[in-house]
Amino acid sequence: MAKEEIITIEDIIQLASKYLITEDIAFIQRAYDFAKDAHNGQFRKSGEPYIIHPVQVAGILTNLKMDAETIAGGFLHDVVEDTEVTLKNLEEAFNPEVAMLVDGVTKLGKIKYKSKEVLQAENHRKMFVAMAKDIRVILIKLADRLHNMRTLKHLPPEKQRRISNETLEIFAPLAHRLGISTIKWELEDTALRYLNPQQYYRIVQLMKQKREERESYIKEVVEELNKQLDEVKIGAEISGRPKHLYSIYQKMVKQNKQFNEIYDLLAIRIIVHSIKDCYAVLGIIHTNWKPMPGRFKDYIAMPKQNLYQSLHTTVIGPKGDPLEVQIRTKEMHEIAEYGIAAHWAYKEGKQVKGRKKSFEEKLTLFREILEWQTDSHDAEEFIESLKVDLFSDMVYVFTPKGDVIELPAGSIPLDFAYKIHTEIGNKTIGAKINGKMEPLDYTLKNGDIIEVVTSNHSYGPSQDWIKMAQTTQAKSKIKQYFKKQRREENIVKGKEAVDKEIRALNIDPKEVLVSDNLQRIFDRFNFTSEEDMFAAVGYQGITAALIVTRLTDKIRESQQKEQDLETTIEEVKTDVSQKQSQKRDSGVQVKGVDNLLIRLAKCCNPVPGDEILGYITKGRGVSVHRADCPNVQTDEAKERFLQVEWENVQTDNLQYHVDLEVTAYDRRGLLNEVLQAVTEMKTNLTHVNGKSDRNKMAIIQITILIHNKSHLRKVVERIKQIKDVYTVTRTVH
Repeated sequence: MAKEEIITIEDIIQLASKYLITEDIAFIQRAYDFAKDAHNGQFRKSGEPYIIHPVQVAGILTNLKMDAETIAGGFLHDVVEDTEVTLKNLEEAFNPEVAMLVDGVTKLGKIKYKSKEVLQAENHRKMFVAMAKDIRVILIKLADRLHNMRTLKHLPPEKQRRISNETLEIFAPLAHRLGISTIKWELEDTALRYLNPQQYYRIVQLMKQKREERESYIKEVVEELNKQLDEVKIGAEISGRPKHLYSIYQKMVKQNKQFNEIYDLLAIRIIVHSIKDCYAVLGIIHTNWKPMPGRFKDYIAMPKQNLYQSLHTTVIGPKGDPLEVQIRTKEMHEIAEYGIAAHWAYKEGKQVKGRKKSFEEKLTLFREILEWQTDSHDAEEFIESLKVDLFSDMVYVFTPKGDVIELPAGSIPLDFAYKIHTEIGNKTIGAKINGKMEPLDYTLKNGDIIEVVTSNHSYGPSQDWIKMAQTTQAKSKIKQYFKKQRREENIVKGKEAVDKEIRALNIDPKEVLVSDNLQRIFDRFNFTSEEDMFAAVGYQGITAALIVTRLTDKIRESQQKEQDLETTIEEVKTDVSQKQSQKRDSGVQVKGVDNLLIRLAKCCNPVPGDEILGYITKGRGVSVHRADCPNVQTDEAKERFLQVEWENVQTDNLQYHVDLEVTAYDRRGLLNEVLQAVTEMKTNLTHVNGKSDRNKMAIIQITILIHNKSHLRKVVERIKQIKDVYTVTRTVH
């Protein structure tokens, strides 16, 4: 499907009819009708009827040739989250399978979390656990994210960057691990467009300038190859391979190369009928053109874990330029484009013979997610574990029998041992790498042959192994060992640690270790009893501090409310001299109340011209905030508001701190230009801090002293005039 194409329900029915039976077509038509009724009257940010989004998601899934339940899930994926429809309604209207798929991609909307980051991590955990039970959950989510990225232009810049970052960190790597390159590349390219627009459009322009020259070169190579393959009677489809913008950008950043130094801008793909033909074509290419050392990769003999198979080589082409070549069969090409989705081939409701076994074997890594999430008591920790095990670069090593084992880069022999089998890991006493004994914390390299040395007389894992191991799988299995072996000892140790933490808060353990409190902990962390909880603390599966924080949150909240109620206006009154001094400093007065100590809130730094409100604090007088400051938007805060106003005084002699955040494309001299702009406006600067991320997005935080809102506006406009600056915003702490 083309990026800008709007697919219709008629298009979906026509495409699905080519591979689904009549009953399935009726099923997805019914799902569309249900979704259309549910979303009636709802609109997207673009102003379009909301139903357009689920239709596009279902269209992407149909292009992947998914089954009827998954396509129905695409139509219905937002009805529980955004309408009055419940999961029970879906189960009754369709079946439990569709309800389960929709539930897997539905965000957690009715639970309050301490921050957006924690909520997002919990949403991801819910999705990944559902995915481990049924991989189709993530296929629906990827289709949903892909269409959202295609329509990202309708959102504010801050949301565009946040969603694009999340796409690069979670969803594009996940599409890669599932082998769905068609989705992976589009997600990455679109994310780059919003995270680093200048570089994105620069690469687009450079590729346009070289297009004719590149196409002419590829045409010459294709003609020469066709002639040679005809002579040996090998049928093949040869075409230029499109290069993706994000991969070019990554090479420019990671390898510090200019555009014209990127090798694989010139690339062809050769699709043949058999594996035998793949190697025959490779021989012809290497006979005609000189291969570049270290650039040949055989993913047919050693497939990637995401099912990808192909031969890769780079040769010095006819004009002396590097030429990248991929050689694969038609089935390999289908899997390279659609990955695991290509294995969801259905014929009259059943998978094609022989594919199911391969499909299940390749998904073992995702099955382990269920195990990980049980041991990860914190959602953010769980997502970080996934990033390490699923999304990091990989290292490929061999067993003594020649089997290839894929592990995250940085893995050690212990990770390898636990990957083979839990018992092998538990009985490990050493490791031979390429025939030589190495320590257990040796960092594995591509091509290493590993022989794990075990002993039946081993005392089992050491506590140090938890810190040494790099993969979540190994850490989880080591923790399970301690959990089983030393349960009674761990229960005693864990109870002592929890009691000590509670007493440190001046609270009696008996007050909090009550059934209601404990049940909340059991539900939150998947414990079945008080002994399980203490044992987990004892074997370091969870910290005592985290347990106690959750156990005492209601008591601490109650104590805080009592302290707040003690605060009265009289407590913040001071003598007249203090008031006069403070008023001159702040330029603010309280309506109808005298003798109050006034200070400007440092979280939002209000300046003359801003709408403001007063907030009564305990022992520190009245804190003046901007009216839009998020720190005083709660119902409890509103009970402490006072009316305040700026005094009608000349502000040129007063100075106010303002925190600004500048986002820009990171380049040499950028920071100097920002500081120079501030100096030009005759403005004092008290603080500066800057950082740059891997996408060359620079964030510069500065604190300046200004007289009023008009002065601030002039400074902001001057900074915005600097080349490569995207936004300048006031920040709130």
